[in-house]
Amino acid sequence: MDLAARRARLRAVIEPVVNGAGYDLEDVSVSRAGRRHVVRVIVDADGGISLDAVADVSRAVSAALDAAEESGGDILAGEYQLEVSSPGVDRPLTLPRHWRRNVGRLVKVTVRAGLPGQRAEQPAGDRQVTGRVVEADDERVVLETDSGRAEFAHAELGPGRVQVEFHRLDEVADDELDEIADDGSGDSSDTDDIDDEDDVEDEER
Repeated sequence: MDLAARRARLRAVIEPVVNGAGYDLEDVSVSRAGRRHVVRVIVDADGGISLDAVADVSRAVSAALDAAEESGGDILAGEYQLEVSSPGVDRPLTLPRHWRRNVGRLVKVTVRAGLPGQRAEQPAGDRQVTGRVVEADDERVVLETDSGRAEFAHAELGPGRVQVEFHRLDEVADDELDEIADDGSGDSSDTDDIDDEDDVEDEER
């Protein structure tokens, strides 16, 4: 069985488990790493997904894969490593729910030209638009751009990309700077236990 076929069979097993837990399955991929397969599962939900939820989904998916193998479905044929995670900011926005979950973020997107219903006086050719998502539903996306608000149907938009925003120190609020000073010249020892990595649960089988 080639990797594409394995991916399709994996999705058929995994998607009902993820949906049953109340989450959306964003992607399933399978690759080879030596003698074993690596199965990567991306899940998400409105409001995001916690590390505990990722761990719960990982256990449920692992049990479903074991059951499928035991019932005669030779999906992976040997050892595999399961990785369950939430989407990173680099994942493209392609579905209405992706845009809805990124309201408030700055995004860059290609607006497609030549679609039915466009006014004849509109300039030809695709164009790049950067703006902040202020509204999004199943029909449209509203962006706040440098030239004002612009509304687009989903069919007009290519994959959107969230833009990482960096704030200069002089843009930090004065009260935040006062808090840093009160804590002892910005000592960061209290934040050493913060883990900024994506929520990922790995399990080897």
